[in-house]
Amino acid sequence: MIMIKGSFVREHGVMMLSLVEKLKDLQADFKEEETYGDLILQSLSPSLDQFIISYNMNELEESLRELINILVQYETMIEKSTRFVLVGEVSTSEAWQGCQMREEEER
Repeated sequence: MIMIKGSFVREHGVMMLSLVEKLKDLQADFKEEETYGDLILQSLSPSLDQFIISYNMNELEESLRELINILVQYETMIEKSTRFVLVGEVSTSEAWQGCQMREEEER
């Protein structure tokens, strides 16, 4: 199950945890809990690729619930930083337009 674009990590994580539980009930038990974590990471949206790279490079081995919590924190951080960038871009362009208007008035 691939994460749907525009959906939240928490919703996707809860759904993936329920699928993992179903796999365990069907005795499709993988050797290590890490394999389930890899399944969750592979199902994420491409917008979270940077998180996946960082997670794998740091060789983190969290429980599945901890992994979902970390993903939610990361998503929140990204959303906040995106808002700041957008605000910065708007104010920069307004300042630039103000400079252009002043130049035209001076002519």
